[in-house]
Amino acid sequence: MISPSPVPVAIVGAGPYGLSVAAHLKARGVAVRVLGVPMGSWRARMPAGMFLKSTPRASSISDPEGRHGLNDFRAAEGRAWVGDRYAVPLDEFVRYGDWFQQRCVPEVERAAVTLVEAAPNGFRLSLDTGEAFTARTVVLAHGFPPYARIPAELRPLAGAGLASHTSEHADLAKFAGQRVAVIGAGQSALESATLMHEAGSEPVLVARTAHLVFGDPPDSDRPDDRPWPQRVAKPATPLGPGWSFAAFSRAPQAFRYLPDRTRADLVRTILGPSGAWWLRERTLGRFPQLTGHEVVSAEEVRGRARLRLRGPTDTLEADQVLVATGYRVDVERLDLLAPGLRRAVTCRNAGAPRLSPGFESSVPGLYFTGLSAADTFGPVMRFVCGTGFAARAISRSVATAVRR
Repeated sequence: MISPSPVPVAIVGAGPYGLSVAAHLKARGVAVRVLGVPMGSWRARMPAGMFLKSTPRASSISDPEGRHGLNDFRAAEGRAWVGDRYAVPLDEFVRYGDWFQQRCVPEVERAAVTLVEAAPNGFRLSLDTGEAFTARTVVLAHGFPPYARIPAELRPLAGAGLASHTSEHADLAKFAGQRVAVIGAGQSALESATLMHEAGSEPVLVARTAHLVFGDPPDSDRPDDRPWPQRVAKPATPLGPGWSFAAFSRAPQAFRYLPDRTRADLVRTILGPSGAWWLRERTLGRFPQLTGHEVVSAEEVRGRARLRLRGPTDTLEADQVLVATGYRVDVERLDLLAPGLRRAVTCRNAGAPRLSPGFESSVPGLYFTGLSAADTFGPVMRFVCGTGFAARAISRSVATAVRR
């Protein structure tokens, strides 16, 4: 079925970034179609029992009136206000996202976009329902799943079903009774290994870093309660205390003017790898942790994974390997974009789209937000707290184009 008339804007994805952009566009009077399962990746690709690393004030989805934050949701449920010392459970955040969607973007269509291709009047979108329609503008808010990174040395194990990325698992309890090598030293690796240990698995953490790093617990629930010398020395930001974090969170537009290599290095290193402060006691000393080790090669041996390591321990065998090595943005990995459209997008730093101040790519009318925009606007785009900046910039740009 082909819809006859083009719509002004189609938003692909109904997670925090897609919902926020939709809410801001609607406030400007721009008609949108929002496609996707609300909070879909958070439901299907985050492990049960996890907590958000970001604080409650950094975990609110932006709406134009500022009346639908996480604490507004808690108040609607009859629960108390929470501050920086509260770790947000995954299930609470998903419920919050549903609440935001039902109040701000109730028209979300639970359909998957299977293909976006260039068309005379903009873009043609095909859905898994069999429908196809044209949109003058497309905002890609598909999130992180397409960019999951598995290092080359572990790909043979992935092909054999012995290695997988953390984003493939919402239930880590299924590894109970198995020995699992967890690769990485960031929050995803540390929390996944901890959850598996608590569910009866035998995780072995393998990390290149010499020491595991955890954040410091906040001094207070409200940043303004800190002594003024501390506030001056390390101003509070959604990314954490410090002047460098303040620059990245308060001036993301300036980030896009940095040299390509500098931007790539900052996005990769400024916040990692480390675990949340509340994870420290649940992790350290609870299960084997091979710090200062690097995976050199891997092979299947009698149905199990054998890892060759560079470090004091040279070999590790496990029933499964869980890869927590993060994500790498590469437009070529977006199968939902037609090949010709992918090639038309100007990219930098191994495949990240280069975006205008309004988040528009080199293809007029094609916008990227969320993790896809981190190379242009900095690490704030890796977190929910970036929804406000992104949604305001995109809605302003799109509304101006629609009025023309």
